[in-house]
This record gives sequence, C-alpha cells and structure tokens, in this order.
Amino acid sequence: MSRNYKFHNPSAAYFVSFATVHWVDVFTRQEYFNVLAKSIGFCRKEKGMELYAYCFMPSHIHFVFRSANGDPSGLLRDFKKHTSKKVVLAIEGNPQESRREWLLKMFERAGEKKGNVSKYQFWQHHNKPIELWSTKVIKQKIDYIHNNPVESGFVTEPTEWKYSSARNFAEDKTVLEIDDIGFLR
Repeated sequence: MSRNYKFHNPSAAYFVSFATVHWVDVFTRQEYFNVLAKSIGFCRKEKGMELYAYCFMPSHIHFVFRSANGDPSGLLRDFKKHTSKKVVLAIEGNPQESRREWLLKMFERAGEKKGNVSKYQFWQHHNKPIELWSTKVIKQKIDYIHNNPVESGFVTEPTEWKYSSARNFAEDKTVLEIDDIGFLR
C-alpha cells in the first residue's frame, strides 16, 4: 500500500471510501443497510468514532470521521471486519435473497486470492484515507459524499437519499446520528 494512503495523524479527521469486492451491489435490501447503521451506532458509542458525514451506496461507503481514541486505522478495520461478517450472515439467512449463491461465490472467489482471508472477502482491503486539513477541504469532501447518489442517478436531491448525512444536515436524524463538526452548520 502506498504511503499516501495511510493514517499518518491519529487525531485528525479523515475522508475514506471503501467498496465491496468487485464493486458488487450488496446494499440493496433494508436489512443490509441496518447492519451498517447498527455498526456505526456501536462504533460511535463504544469505539470512539466521531462521524461527521456518511453515505451508503449500493457497492461502497463514504465517511468523514475521526477516532477519538487516536486509532482511525483500527476503528475502520474493526468496522469492516464486523460488518463483513454480519452482512454475509444476513445474506446467507435471507430466504428472499435471489442473488445469494452468486453473492457468496463472488466473496469466496475474492477470498481465495488473499492469504489472510479464511473464507469470504467482503470489502476491498484499501480505504484510501485522506486527512482533512482545512475547512475548505472538509466542505469539499462532504459535498462530494452528499452528491454521490445524485451523480449516480439514484435521486435528484442529496436529501432524497435515505442513507446519507445530507439528511442530517437538513435536520433529519431518522436514520443515523452524526457528530456536529461545528463550523459547517
């Protein structure tokens, strides 16, 4: 992994994006989104995650976050490990999942290529963290996150996407709580 893509400052806020293997559209059912939302809630409460912006897309996730415990890499590693196991279990146990066999085969094939994966690889291994060093850069990344569903053609306004902090910025906290970054509101 390039040195440019590491968490150099443990107390900084970061923009990260990470995707499912092969960019598979996994997050198409409510129960899979629920795994992500519950995991975020746990990380905020128990692991020191400060989440300032997010967007869950069908195949990837964007965060602007900070680790209050000074371990952004460990926090993200634990989040990805936990969610990968929980989403795979949800897929395996979902009788309505018409793509179950195909999804599990995709994760299994990806896992076969990695020596450190026991059975399934769900997430791609890289996160490409970008340290956020100025108000201008933070605003730019949050705008990018909030406009991702619009640019993808899913909605016409950022607040229409259910799994985006664009709703929080519009005072709608029905899906997830986020932390107040302060200067943006």
